[in-house]
Amino acid sequence: MTMVDTIHISKHPIVAQKLSQLREKNQSPKVVRELTSDLSFLLGYEASTDVTLKKGQMASSLYTDKKASSQYGDYQSTEIKERVGLVPVLRSGLGLVNGFLNLFPDAPVLHLGIYREKVSHQPVEYYNKLPDVPNVDLCYVLDPVIATGNTAVATINMLKEWGVQGSQIKFVAIIGSEQGLEQLQTAHPDINIYIAGIDETLDNKGYINPGIGDSGDRLWNTI
Repeated sequence: MTMVDTIHISKHPIVAQKLSQLREKNQSPKVVRELTSDLSFLLGYEASTDVTLKKGQMASSLYTDKKASSQYGDYQSTEIKERVGLVPVLRSGLGLVNGFLNLFPDAPVLHLGIYREKVSHQPVEYYNKLPDVPNVDLCYVLDPVIATGNTAVATINMLKEWGVQGSQIKFVAIIGSEQGLEQLQTAHPDINIYIAGIDETLDNKGYINPGIGDSGDRLWNTI
């Protein structure tokens, strides 16, 4: 697979360690949820380094000096300029929400329900919580796994039909297959993808090998 500038593979050692721990099949659902949330926060940190800032209101800051134990001084506050929206793909995408809400606590969470049909592996939409018109400047699509790429492509199609441009979309996943990432890139070369790791093999059932298993089942203990 030829990497391009739109795919950002984390090189952080803590991300690598937590991904390795998440691959372990005997992890409890509690640990799976914790690792998924941790990876979400770490990937969200990496995926937000280029957000822009704007000046906020003047505020007071607490500081100490030799003459007084506490004094207050004014400073110019800063705020994130973009209106950020979180788009978890149900149901496994819910596992990534809390990590991102720690970074963007006021972000609206815009749920999309898409499942993969078992035989054709094609995506089927069953739930859409997008407002009538876009109310965000930057969308983080959250889905732990990019396997065949069909669901990822369908999700981006829905967001673009909603009125969001590719430059306003960032796809965040924990693991992806080479095949799935190539399909997503081919269909939507204008979006940025942030991911913890890439596996080469995709089996005939559409599962990544070694992968991290069925994220939804592991997160919500429905195996």
